[in-house]
Amino acid sequence: METIKRVTISFYQYAKIQDPQAFRDQLYESLFKLDVFGRIYVANEGINAQISVPEHNFEAFRDALYAIDFLNGIRLNIAVDDDGKSFFVLKIKVRDKIVADGISDPTFDMANRGKYVDAKGFNALTDDPDTVIVDMRNHYEYEVGHFDGAIEIPSDTFRDQLPMAVDMLKDQKDKNIIMYCTGGIRCEKASAYMLHHGFKNVFHLEGGIIEYTNKARQQELPIKFKGKNFVFDDRLGERISEDIISQCHQCGEPCDTHTNCLNDGCHLLFIQCESCAQKYDGCCSDACKDVYALPEEERAELRKGVDKGLMFNKSRRKRLK
Repeated sequence: METIKRVTISFYQYAKIQDPQAFRDQLYESLFKLDVFGRIYVANEGINAQISVPEHNFEAFRDALYAIDFLNGIRLNIAVDDDGKSFFVLKIKVRDKIVADGISDPTFDMANRGKYVDAKGFNALTDDPDTVIVDMRNHYEYEVGHFDGAIEIPSDTFRDQLPMAVDMLKDQKDKNIIMYCTGGIRCEKASAYMLHHGFKNVFHLEGGIIEYTNKARQQELPIKFKGKNFVFDDRLGERISEDIISQCHQCGEPCDTHTNCLNDGCHLLFIQCESCAQKYDGCCSDACKDVYALPEEERAELRKGVDKGLMFNKSRRKRLK
């Protein structure tokens, strides 16, 4: 078992990468030598990374990253609530886009994006009654934690949320629109999308919830985020405030602990309290509990031919009734 201390970091950058595969290969070689774990996506439009770096290699990692021209001086979001167990391997994949957005309009331009606001600016702007706060994360993220007064765009995919946000806010184009997400990558693109559709006063939270929380704590500012910040690694969440604003999906008791159903033929992401975890053996239903109790050979046989569109489905509303 690894005993070294690690720090969980996320960063992204929209930039033109001419040869994503070559860039990916060079980056992998560099980070592998430093024992970096994590998940990184590279595309023509930039890079999106969530990683775990050994503390003793942090400076070497930063130097290696900053040696890349378009990443020189890039903001590194340090995890708010980190147990060092976010990632266990390094995976760097080339994708069509670093955020799947469904945008096909060739006139869309990420260079025309909203204005950054930091923690202090966010607090000031959201005190204005003419400001609309928009959460650009998925339903299951919003459910366990969000900013006071934030509007949910009720979908589980970013590509669906973009046109939904335009439609939901079409009568509020004269107001300040401030968008946020986990680390900034989605709300930055969403701000450009809103401007592309005629909105004028569009802002996005610099560094997302992670950077906001770190800066607000450092500057002793009021923290307007309530609950837990969902994260896409093995932690599945980091505590921002002590408020528990969601419920166990099985018994309805206050709870904000996400887990994946232990039946590998389901693997549903859902919220489960300790009592229900014991009752259902870590599964989302009696049916999955019964399958999970079978010998592995029988479970493997049952998984054959399973519709992968149903596996790993994060939406409680589609699967958990």
